[in-house]
Amino acid sequence: MLELLITMLERLGIIVTIALILTRFRFFKEMIYGERLKRQQEYKAILFFGFFGIIGTYSGLAFNTDTLQFNRWASELASDEAIANSRVIGVVLAGLLGGPKVGIGAGIIAGFHRFTLGGFTGIACGLASIVAGLLAGFFRRKNEHVKLSSAFFIGATAEAVQMLIILGISRPLEKAIALVEMIGIPMIIANGLGSALFLLIINNVINEEEKAGAFHAQKTLRIADQTLAHLRKGINHESALAVCLILHQELQTKAVAITNHTEILAHIGLGNDHHRSGSPIQTQITRDVIQHGEIVVANDQTIHCREENCPLGAAIVAPLKLRGETIGTLKFYFSSEKEMTNLVMELISGLSILLSNQLEIAEADKAYQLAKEAEIKALQAQISPHFLFNSLNTIISLVRIEPAQARKLLVSLSHFLRQNLTATTVSCTTLEQELRHVKAYLSIEETRFVDRLEVIYDIDEDALLEKIPPLTLQPIVENAVKHGIKDKEQDCIIMIEIQIQDGMTIVKVKDNGQGMSRERAEQIGKETLRSKSGSGLALYNVNRRLTMMFGEEASLQISSTPGIGTTIHFAIPQTEEKADEKNDSNINR
Repeated sequence: MLELLITMLERLGIIVTIALILTRFRFFKEMIYGERLKRQQEYKAILFFGFFGIIGTYSGLAFNTDTLQFNRWASELASDEAIANSRVIGVVLAGLLGGPKVGIGAGIIAGFHRFTLGGFTGIACGLASIVAGLLAGFFRRKNEHVKLSSAFFIGATAEAVQMLIILGISRPLEKAIALVEMIGIPMIIANGLGSALFLLIINNVINEEEKAGAFHAQKTLRIADQTLAHLRKGINHESALAVCLILHQELQTKAVAITNHTEILAHIGLGNDHHRSGSPIQTQITRDVIQHGEIVVANDQTIHCREENCPLGAAIVAPLKLRGETIGTLKFYFSSEKEMTNLVMELISGLSILLSNQLEIAEADKAYQLAKEAEIKALQAQISPHFLFNSLNTIISLVRIEPAQARKLLVSLSHFLRQNLTATTVSCTTLEQELRHVKAYLSIEETRFVDRLEVIYDIDEDALLEKIPPLTLQPIVENAVKHGIKDKEQDCIIMIEIQIQDGMTIVKVKDNGQGMSRERAEQIGKETLRSKSGSGLALYNVNRRLTMMFGEEASLQISSTPGIGTTIHFAIPQTEEKADEKNDSNINR
């Protein structure tokens, strides 16, 4: 009995081989990870595990119940012979990994084959194979994640059930009893261990693959994080050099290079004495990749470097694409073709796609910036006519009654419009320039209000060099004049405050005019409004440009009380230089 157990354990080496082969099949991995197999996958699994069961039968030992002797290999049995084998392992694993259908299917194949070999246990063993597949499949349905202990238990149980079926069906009974006494315990132990061993090997191989995949995924993400900042500038000599340094350090290749259509942008590693940045493309394979846009592998015979003693004997050249067109290549060099494994090929192919996507992002970012600048210009252009019409109406009213004052206002308007035109050609200006702009505007509006308007300035001189979008402050002041105090008979007050608080520059425009409801105050600046007094387009544009430049934190904040007045303010972050200067000034004090 002990000798039989040892012999059967020795033959479990066949199981190890089959397990390693099995991990190469896609359908098997889907059996491990998938919730449910497709029909075609089930057929493949049934055939594989059924064949596995047949191998388990042939690798068994033929036992003669008369002589009580074992034969090493069994291909055909006499009427008084049976087989001590590991057939149950394949059937049990089919049920455990694939479910009842796969288990029963593999059991039918393996069982029918066992029946054809003959022997007085042929029918019993064939039936037991089907029962083993059903039992294991039922267990799989109850427990999705199969443990090693469960595999051992099911394998041993299935073999024990087979012994019971042999006792119940096989005749003569005396031979069945003698057979079970001789092979029962060794087969129960060996098949239980075999099932657990098979599952252990599968788990280890899959875990190693997952670890390797996770390692390369982590490396790819690290490369993506490091290269993104450089490729945002597009592909040029500077960005290519930075990316090559990162790839060379991360992947430990002999050399890394990046080219455009015509020249080498950067080359890091061996061969940099003749593969120089700025030199023309030297190899035909690089030109082929640019032309066809497909990855190419070159060995010592096909690399065709112009330098005879070049230490780079093999290369993988991958395309870099932008909007579907190849704009350059990414080249990884090796000493020999042996270093270029399938894993390396997959990694480089993935990096080629990754870097191409980053170039796409850089291009999209440039397009966004251009669109953003164009929108700013358009918004600024919308404001200039808005003020012009109001100013001309004021001047027209003075031409007959006060021509000298009208001429003075025309000079102010000319200065104002010149400043306006300048503003549409720049993306930002200083608060000091904006304040001058506002004063030019108010010099015109004070004439219209005669002695009714008083303007109060509370200005922190340290804040006047802060940058803001052009034509930001004047529309807010104009709103206070046009909508706040226009119906006020006397004591019209507009206060302009520019102060620094907690690292922020706060700009406020207050009026003591008619005010507005809370609901309307919440709408202004967020959307254009249709009313008798205006559309709110000016403040909407101001708010839009502030948030585009500084973010939502810089949006207009409006508080108003009907009959008391309105305050509009916004806050922009103080530049680091100004903050440092102020801190130094406080320390010196």
